[in-house]
Amino acid sequence: MTQTTTKRVLLTGATGFLGQAVLERLLSSHDDIHVTAVIRPKGSLSGQARLKQLLRKPVFKTWRESVGKERAEGIFTERTSVLEGDLTGLASITEPFDVVVHSASTVSFDPPIDEAFKTNVGGAVGLYELLRATGQNPHVVHVSTCYVGGIAKGLRPEAPVDHSVDWDVEFQAAVRAADTAQVESRSPERLQSFIEKATSQFGKEGPKSVARAAEEARQAWVQERLVDHGRTRAQSLGWTDIYTFTKALGERVAEEKWAGAGHQLSIVRPAIIESALRYPFPGWIDGYKVADPLIMAYAKGALPEFPGLPDSVLDVIPVDFVVNAIVALVTQGHRAPSGELTEETDIDPQAAYYQVCSGASNPLPFHQMYENVREFFLAQPLEDSNGNPIAVPEWKFPANNAVERGLALKEKLAAAGGKLSAVLPATARTREWTNSLHRMQTGLGSLRTYVDLYQNYTRTEMIFDDTHTRRLDRALPESAPEDQHFDPRAIDWRDYWQNVHLPALTEMTRAYGRLKAASRKRESRPRGLKSGTDVVAIFDLEGTVVSGNIITQYAKLRRRELSPVQWPGEITELLGNAPTYVKAERRDRGEFIRAFLRRYEGVSVERVEELMNGSLGRAMEKSLRPGALQRIEEHRAAGHHTVLVTGSLDLLVSPIADLFDHVVAGRMEVTDGKLTGYLATPPLVDEARAQWLKRYAEENGFDLSRSYGYGDSVADASWLSQVGHAYAVNPDLPLYRRAKKSHWPIEDWRKPEPWPSTSTSSQRHRSV
Repeated sequence: MTQTTTKRVLLTGATGFLGQAVLERLLSSHDDIHVTAVIRPKGSLSGQARLKQLLRKPVFKTWRESVGKERAEGIFTERTSVLEGDLTGLASITEPFDVVVHSASTVSFDPPIDEAFKTNVGGAVGLYELLRATGQNPHVVHVSTCYVGGIAKGLRPEAPVDHSVDWDVEFQAAVRAADTAQVESRSPERLQSFIEKATSQFGKEGPKSVARAAEEARQAWVQERLVDHGRTRAQSLGWTDIYTFTKALGERVAEEKWAGAGHQLSIVRPAIIESALRYPFPGWIDGYKVADPLIMAYAKGALPEFPGLPDSVLDVIPVDFVVNAIVALVTQGHRAPSGELTEETDIDPQAAYYQVCSGASNPLPFHQMYENVREFFLAQPLEDSNGNPIAVPEWKFPANNAVERGLALKEKLAAAGGKLSAVLPATARTREWTNSLHRMQTGLGSLRTYVDLYQNYTRTEMIFDDTHTRRLDRALPESAPEDQHFDPRAIDWRDYWQNVHLPALTEMTRAYGRLKAASRKRESRPRGLKSGTDVVAIFDLEGTVVSGNIITQYAKLRRRELSPVQWPGEITELLGNAPTYVKAERRDRGEFIRAFLRRYEGVSVERVEELMNGSLGRAMEKSLRPGALQRIEEHRAAGHHTVLVTGSLDLLVSPIADLFDHVVAGRMEVTDGKLTGYLATPPLVDEARAQWLKRYAEENGFDLSRSYGYGDSVADASWLSQVGHAYAVNPDLPLYRRAKKSHWPIEDWRKPEPWPSTSTSSQRHRSV
């Protein structure tokens, strides 16, 4: 390769699926091109660092291996540079460019309306205004989509979209929509609804958790409002979604601000882009694309039916065909709609349109694609979590209303199940049922997304003309190799699905599965804890270390303290106050503890100590869970500092205090040797415990990121989230759901762990 630079290209969207492939093709197949990529910083990575990362991606693998790693790095460094920033925030463009390829856009069909407009319309405005300010006259290749025509039928020409929508008015309205939604979300009525919902779900975690959840709910409401606003506005003007609507307006910006100012403009409209047919290697793809979530949901048995039209044309095109068309325009120059090359000196050149698609020249009916997918996964099924092959369903393609009615009914049942799960007790059966419900809700959410978004592309009656695109392909030099061509008639659809795309998609899915499995393995507890004196292990008491709670603890104490005559009255009063205690517990753990511990008013301290040193203490020792004993031993053997933290009274935990290095418990005021019923300090629960833990770690030099926490209630979630290794032990259902979401291990300490302890039991523990 020579290093002669004769053509300078400005490329936007270089880190995206299409952009990185265009960059690779320009560098690997053309010696005389220098590329400047517009890349914004991301996190701690600069734009330059993000550009360098691209060379390590699979799209460059074939080229790296063909020229050698060092040579590829040298060429990449010499023939690329970065214009750092976002298109809407660039100050200026100072370098001269011969060609500009604008491929940056949002990749979502359903983003919030303001985000879609800022990226797809605002980005185009910023780019073309900056280019005009330079006085340059580069050939602009603007990447759009075939679906810019909106909801229509019949042949869609390679020509400007016929509409009268004012892009500037819509852009300003979209930006104002975000401000309006923010204001609406802060109305007293809405804020109160967010607070009430957050309190019902997170009240037991503490007031800060409630406030955080309420604010998250407000932000989610704003997001949902703006997504709905975008979808509805697009449909009201005849487009399927906000993506295609804003891409159409982005085209209009290019036509007005660039072609309208007398500059060369080529608009490339790809159909649904999928994996490469030939280059850089068959099946190359960078993440799931438009059709892939639908395909993989079907392969996993999650789509029993779908409301598509079996005889509609699914317009799919391999990514290398799109890349080759763009590169042909970069290297061959601008052409008039008639196909003739234009010169820079030509006055007022006409914009040219190229639809890189397959529907007109090599149509793929939806039923044919489905049959190929079904045949492939019948022969090579995916496996479920138990290693069993997944049987894919057979679609009958019912009318749209039938699928919609069935989906709506399932959504109602799932919502009812969610309300029921909030009040059920935590048992092995209810936890498994909660798991099943969560999986069903997740599946229904995905199905709703597919039905709402994808059916527009599987029920279309549009056919996209590709006459200009095939003529551009014929204009390539005779010496151009096959993998630089892009005539869709060369695609054998059965071969593409069976031998190229689906094998690549399946391997990518399995690779994701392996990564997730490895992540879960890392998250699970190692069988031998790493030693360290800067590690603290925090244990909750009731329901975690011992099987009882403060109610059963009180009942056992009073049963031994009261006479047989007094005991029935105590039980009757306790049961009568039960509803009050339950309500307090649901509202706030600290409120419940305060209310219940008032029952100790007048109890003799001496009598409590006597019982704890006698029969009641022995009962507590017997209630110790085997798994808890084993885990405590493991932590002590590893040199970890063990701490028991409880809202119960210090007097009531004395029998097991010597199992731990430190015990933090409630303390009650005493008058004349009797308990007053009033705690000396507020109970150390939920967020109070989290704050205590943070301070405790700072004062004692413990690294919370390496430390461990064990709790059984959702009230423990706030402090469990402070440690690097949080465990849900025989959790209630709310904590079970939180643990699943946060990937915390869930353990049953009612029996010993299946592997031997990492330490030798001490004589003290054996005596217990």
